[in-house]
Amino acid sequence: MLLLFIRDRLPWISFMLIILCISNILFYFDAGLSTVSIHYYNIVVTLLMMTFLFGRYVRESKQLKLLLENTTIDSLFSIDMNALSPFQRKYVEKVQLVLAEKEYDLNLMKIKLQEDSEDLLAWVHEMKTPITAMRLMIEQIEDSSLRNKVEKEWLRLHLLLDQQLHSTRIGHIEKDNRMEKVDLKRVIFSEIKEYQAWCLEKGIGFDIQNIDIEVITDKKWLGFIIRQILSNAIKYSFEQSEITIYIEQDDKGYTFLHFKDTGIGIKAEDLPRIFEKSYTGTIGRNKSHSTGMGLYLAKNAATKLGIQLLCVSEEGKGSTFTIQFPIENEYEKTFSR
Repeated sequence: MLLLFIRDRLPWISFMLIILCISNILFYFDAGLSTVSIHYYNIVVTLLMMTFLFGRYVRESKQLKLLLENTTIDSLFSIDMNALSPFQRKYVEKVQLVLAEKEYDLNLMKIKLQEDSEDLLAWVHEMKTPITAMRLMIEQIEDSSLRNKVEKEWLRLHLLLDQQLHSTRIGHIEKDNRMEKVDLKRVIFSEIKEYQAWCLEKGIGFDIQNIDIEVITDKKWLGFIIRQILSNAIKYSFEQSEITIYIEQDDKGYTFLHFKDTGIGIKAEDLPRIFEKSYTGTIGRNKSHSTGMGLYLAKNAATKLGIQLLCVSEEGKGSTFTIQFPIENEYEKTFSR
């Protein structure tokens, strides 16, 4: 901070040194000043100059230090204007005015965003009524082939609405969760049931192993995460193939829930980006119904629940998505913040 102050006051210091040099030249050439001690004069002027600069440094560095230590906008409005020069005061007043205007605009945008979010949420909930009615109508279709086709399209519509609903809520997940002991088997079977028609059409089966275990998490958001993983596994699996779901636990107490398929897999260059927003990858571009939002939302939800979402894959040999649940003390750290 001292070097910053010296650099800022360099014109002052240069001016004072020039005055001191001119005074010394006058002392040397002017015979009338020969009786005055030039060394005494230099010492007095130098001390006065140093005292002045030190006083300014203490006064100005105090406000600068306060501002640098507190990076909130409020700290800029709490500056002691009396400690600033008239020019500095004008600068700060202008910055404060601009910030106040921007803060007002930002608040308006937040209100507008909140209203749009609430309107979208209300629209999604309104759409649930006809979606539910459609499901009941589908069950009345006697032609099984036609029923399966209609049910598949209904499922796509249902999943898109579900994604939109959770996309709207994910920003407030801290206020929309309930940590409790969740039966993994029950949640997984419930989500598989949602994809029954799609699985029947593609001839996809499930090999479910040792999943009789409970974990502490939010049941609704866990269901959403599993739903996105299953959707991708079914979408990119070959017909008449099988998806394996199993549990592993390590020595540290972590629980790993694996979803392994033998589908088309993910290219090596796409793998690091599969959880990015709207990223569909090379394979996703060949499928018009791929939005690139499912895994992005699942990853965001998992992170906020303290869950790790991992993936290993090899092109042409399938993928394995893994949900790593934290141990109990990590849950406490996550939700005590």
